[in-house]
Order: sequence, then structure tokens, then C-alpha cells
Amino acid sequence: MQEPSEQPWPPFRFQDRPEQPAGEHRHGPHSWQGPGYRDDAHEWASHWGNRARRWWGRGDGEPLRRNPEDRLAGGLAAGLAAWRGFSPNTVRIVLAVLAFVSSGWAVPFYFLGWLLIPVRGQETTIASKARHDSAGVALALALGSLLGAFLFLAGAFNDGAIGVYGWPQVFSLAFLTLIWRNAPDDERAALSHLVQPLESLGSGTASRRGTRLRLLGSAVLLAVGLGWLLSLHGGTQLLAPLSGFLLVAAGIVLLFGPWWLRIARDLVFERQARARAEERADIAARVHDSVLQTLALIQRRAEDPQAVVQLARAQERELRSWLFEGRAPGDADVSSVAEGVRQIQRDVEALHGVPVEIVTVGDCPLDEHLNALLGAAREATVNAAKWSGAAVISVFAEVEPDKVNVAVRDRGKGFDPDAVPGDRKGVAESIRGRMSRHGGDATVQSAPGEGTKVTLTMPRQPGSRDSGTADFGAAPAAPAAQPRPAEGKLR
Repeated sequence: MQEPSEQPWPPFRFQDRPEQPAGEHRHGPHSWQGPGYRDDAHEWASHWGNRARRWWGRGDGEPLRRNPEDRLAGGLAAGLAAWRGFSPNTVRIVLAVLAFVSSGWAVPFYFLGWLLIPVRGQETTIASKARHDSAGVALALALGSLLGAFLFLAGAFNDGAIGVYGWPQVFSLAFLTLIWRNAPDDERAALSHLVQPLESLGSGTASRRGTRLRLLGSAVLLAVGLGWLLSLHGGTQLLAPLSGFLLVAAGIVLLFGPWWLRIARDLVFERQARARAEERADIAARVHDSVLQTLALIQRRAEDPQAVVQLARAQERELRSWLFEGRAPGDADVSSVAEGVRQIQRDVEALHGVPVEIVTVGDCPLDEHLNALLGAAREATVNAAKWSGAAVISVFAEVEPDKVNVAVRDRGKGFDPDAVPGDRKGVAESIRGRMSRHGGDATVQSAPGEGTKVTLTMPRQPGSRDSGTADFGAAPAAPAAQPRPAEGKLR
């Protein structure tokens, strides 16, 4: 049988270079030779060096930040994973192994990173806030010193065996105290599982049956653990240090137990009060954007009964949708930032008769925070249409990889932001307050005779995608603007 002229499988060629002739040695007799081999050392180093650089550079290109969206505690593992392009679970396993092999010293370093590394989209760290919390620093030092003294007494009777694993927790307790006192509410919630039993007892929400079961289980585990330790080391050798350990622990519980329960109860009440205040502010902003704005329009169009009836019916539909369907006033069936900006253009032109020119660069899906951004942009556009006297209003929206910017500009008569009365909540609550509650920022630049510019910035949540589209939406022909009186401003 005649052999084929070509091989069915071509030989391996490093970077598709031509083969070396058999028997040729370029770097001495110890060079490996084979089909397609090129034994240049710099080629090998370049190849694997590039692979290593690609492996190390698989991250998102952003600086190291904690990831609040995929966190189990502080979001440090998820932030490290996004920074270097690994799986969050892989990083968590590595951190757990480090904590085990380092006798617990990796745990305080984790909490230290929680203190020093900011959350994605922010620049302020918990440590920067803790520097001004003198009471929190004093409390952290006191608790750390107390635990250190306790470990010293326990280790004095056991040749320091307890302190090997206990001393790292002194720093962990101090760092945790600073985190608990200075972290935002959402990060405190990540720590709530550590104090959930005490919090339940302090607030009176724990059931008697559940409390008894937990106490019984704890007692059984303690008894089994003590019996196991005594069987390993002998009762006479371990009884004295364990007795001292239990006495000191009982003294700590009796001394600080009521105080800790009171702190837990105060934290519960404080969190509930803050949630109620934020809910009231959100309701006030929505009522201002819907009911109060409609009443102002009705006053201006009192001579047109048909327009008044239409406004009243539209407001009734909005309120019913809000109360019974949970849909906020002014929300529309839109799913992206660009669609929301176009909806603002249509609504303002229909209600106020002022042309609105829009420009959108990029697009992304809406979430809770971007809905708040559009609500603030709507309020800024409505204010400009009602009170600026400008012939046209410009709205510019830009979607960036890490944030969304919206600017509302008019060249009207402007106003003095410092001269706005305190009872006018349009700018304070519907724009600034709304943006602040969702982690955004709002700036108002205006002066009499120079127009007004409202700039809104909202950080994007990880995982959202851009559509990469741009829209230059000039306003269609609009009816003549209605005269706008100077009184009754809702700024």
C-alpha cells in the first residue's frame, strides 16, 4: 500500500515557525530536539510571561473596591475577585485556608481591609469616619484590652496555648467595633447575624421557646467540648485554667451583658426610626412631584374647565396606581435610561408646552437607583419649564461604565439657590434628597439672569450592560408656551 505523501496530522510548531533541520544544535548538546521545536529562551519567556500578564490582568481594570452586591460580610472577597477576574467563591476559599494556616491572623486582616477599602462607587472609607469617632475608638480599645487581659489570664495557666488562637481575635474585636459603629446601614445588616440573638432579646422579639432551645443547645455543646478537653489533657491539668476561664467569662457577661443588650435595643430603635424617616421623605418627594405639581397647573389653568378636568383625572389615575399597584407617580413603562429621558421630554412638552431638546449617549437598563435619577431629572425639567421663562430646555444624558450623568440646562431668568425659602422642597427633597438617598449626587448652578443648570450623577450597579447607542432627540414642534407667573414657585 502506497504511503500518503503528507502526514495526516501536521507536527506541532511553536508559534507556527519552520522546523529545524535534524541534528542542528543551537545551544549545545543538551537542547531538546523535535519536530517544529524552537529553543530560543526568550521566546519561551515571552510566551509564558504574556500568559501570566493576561492572567493577572483579567480584572475589570478598576481600582480595588469592595463589592456590595455579592458579599457575605464586607464584600472584600467579591471585590478582590472582580479586581483580578476570579470567582468570588474561589477567593473566599483561599481566604478561609489562609485563616486556618495562619492560626486566625487572616481574620483581623480581613476586617482591616473592610475598614480601609471603600465600597465600589465611593471614595470614603469606614476608617476615615472612625477617626472622628472618639467614643468608638475608646470602646474598641476597651473591648480589645478586656479580651487581651482575659486571654492573658487564661494562657497563664495553660502555657499560652489559648493565646495562639485568641490574640488575633483581639484585633478582630476592635476592628469589628469600629465597623459596627461607623459603617452604613446596609453594611451593618451584614453583621446582624453576629448579634441577632442579643438583638432579639434586647428588642423583646425572641420567643421563649426559641430562646430555651438555643440555650439548651449551647449548654450541650459546652458540656461536650469541656468533657472532650478534659479527656485529652487530664482533669487535674486542665481543671484550674478552665475554672479561671469560666469565672472571667461569667464576670464579663455580668458586667457588660445589660449594657450590650441596651446597645442592641438602641440600634434596633435607631434603624427603625431611620427607615421611617426615609419613607416619609420618599412619600413627600412623590407627593410634591405629582399632587402639588398638578394643583399648581390647575391654578394656572383655572379658566379652562376641560384642561382642569383632564389634569384631575390624570392625577387620580396616578394616585390609584401608586396606592394599589405600587407604581410611583410619574413612572412610565420604560426599561432604559434613554427611554426614560424621552418619556420626560414627552410629558413636559405635553403638560407645559415648552420644547425640550434631549441628547443621550449610551444606554443601560433601569434599576431602583436609576429610576430615582430619572425622577430627579423630571423634577428639574418641570421646574425649568414652569419657572425659568426659557424658550427651550436642554437635557443631556450620558451612560458611562461606572455612572450615569444627566444635566438639565435652561437659559432663563435663573434664581439664587441660597434665597429659596425653607418650606420649598422641590430642589431640597425631590432632587437633592432623592439623589442622596440612593447614593447619587446633585448640584444646582444658577444665578439671576444667567439660567440654571442641574447636574445629576448616579453610580451604576455592577453587572449592568451598555447598549452603546446615542440619541440626538430634537424637540418636535410644540404649542406656544403658556405665560408663567412668578408667584407660587415650588422650588
